[in-house]
Amino acid sequence: MITWMQKHKKWLIITIWISTIAFIGAGFVGWGQYKYGDKAGAVAKVGNIEISVGELQKEYSNLYARYNQVFQGNFDEAKAKQFGLQKQALQQLLQQALILNLAQEYDLTINDQELLQAIQKQKVFYRDGQFDKNIYKQILSQNRLSIKEYEANLRKQLLIQKVFSLLPTKTSKNENAIFDTLLSIADKIKYKVLTLDDIKVTIDEAKLKTFWQNISDTLKTDTIYQVSYIKQAPISKTYTEDKLQKHYNDNKTHFKSNDGKILPFKEAKSAIIKELNTKATKDQALRNYIAYKKGKLDKSIQVMQENVSLSHNPFNEEAYKKISSLSPVSPFAKPINIDGTYYTFTLVKIIPAQVKSFKEAKEEVVPLFTKEMQKEKLLALANHSVKTFKGDTTDFITLTDFLKIKQLNPVEAQEFLQKLFMSDKKNTFITLKNEKIVLYDILEQKLLTKKHIKNDTITKIKNSLFNEGLIKTLQQKYQTEIFIKGL
Repeated sequence: MITWMQKHKKWLIITIWISTIAFIGAGFVGWGQYKYGDKAGAVAKVGNIEISVGELQKEYSNLYARYNQVFQGNFDEAKAKQFGLQKQALQQLLQQALILNLAQEYDLTINDQELLQAIQKQKVFYRDGQFDKNIYKQILSQNRLSIKEYEANLRKQLLIQKVFSLLPTKTSKNENAIFDTLLSIADKIKYKVLTLDDIKVTIDEAKLKTFWQNISDTLKTDTIYQVSYIKQAPISKTYTEDKLQKHYNDNKTHFKSNDGKILPFKEAKSAIIKELNTKATKDQALRNYIAYKKGKLDKSIQVMQENVSLSHNPFNEEAYKKISSLSPVSPFAKPINIDGTYYTFTLVKIIPAQVKSFKEAKEEVVPLFTKEMQKEKLLALANHSVKTFKGDTTDFITLTDFLKIKQLNPVEAQEFLQKLFMSDKKNTFITLKNEKIVLYDILEQKLLTKKHIKNDTITKIKNSLFNEGLIKTLQQKYQTEIFIKGL
């Protein structure tokens, strides 16, 4: 019976079981469930869409809460780091940004009426069975959200939903029966997880040098940009009451409380002064920039020098992007605000990247070589021990029983089960994306009572498959830049 089912299992699922991770709780998490924070510096950019630090922090918090629920409150920062939670959060935001770029390209928007309808459908803002504007403001204020921020975030969520609503996926009559059979297959297995940590590598200098020669073209020094620059420190002025009042009257919407109400003049006064000082600082920086370009810079202004590269950037990511875009034909950059001070850069010279010598590259090569050797030896160990290994034994498990695979975290277990139930081999091993290897042997197999999956479940699975294909296409269409290392 095991032999027959293993042989025919693949036939049952070949057309549909490609990415059902989404069905069992991973992969594509529902679009539009995330809140966007105030922009506090971009961590990435996809096409025309920037992703801020605040957005990444909030997405990380959302994922952390979900994992904590799965682990029944026993999730902590150590596990979050182990599972690469920050990278997962960024990937979610990158995927959402791809969809927003597509919406922009086709001029899709959310109008005020659509936004209002979405807000009024949310029962959390109801009192006595009716939407209550005061409750709406109160709840946002309690969660430290301005109306402007919340509604901008909601527009993004609704826009993403609109894109997918224009790309519907239909299901056929036979798919329900196929999935009933698929999810009724249960395996009792013995398994063991091998990791790179199980492998020790001794560095052989000759082999290390050969390895470096094969990858030397990828190990280069940073491009260095020699720049001159001037600074404009923040200006602090004293303004007449008439000047402050006029600026307030012309720009009242700039000065709001947390609940979205325009502040009275007296309460807004400090913010008005700050805004005027910021404008004065920027105006002076622009005047200095023009004088700098014309060679008429005031002699009292100090011109400083700096070498800037990817690994040595004493300014910030925005400054590096601006500097690296300069050329001998266009060497001046307009003033950039860095923590309240405006910097104006001029390109002096570009020192191109060069291939590093073995000595220069050795520190980078050793961990790459070590990992490559570990992967080779781990694969050899798996091949050698797959027939005779001793491991843990499960009870009968199905595709959805990822929490029963104790040696793997939920994401890893989902990937393992997906590949297990696609395999037609009784005894072999599976390599996971994170380079762990799972040895397994199917001890018994049976059909459980069919679950009779609902049509909407199949539709969700097919939507997930379509979404994955769409994301891969959009990744080729829109350039993705990540400005933080390690992600």
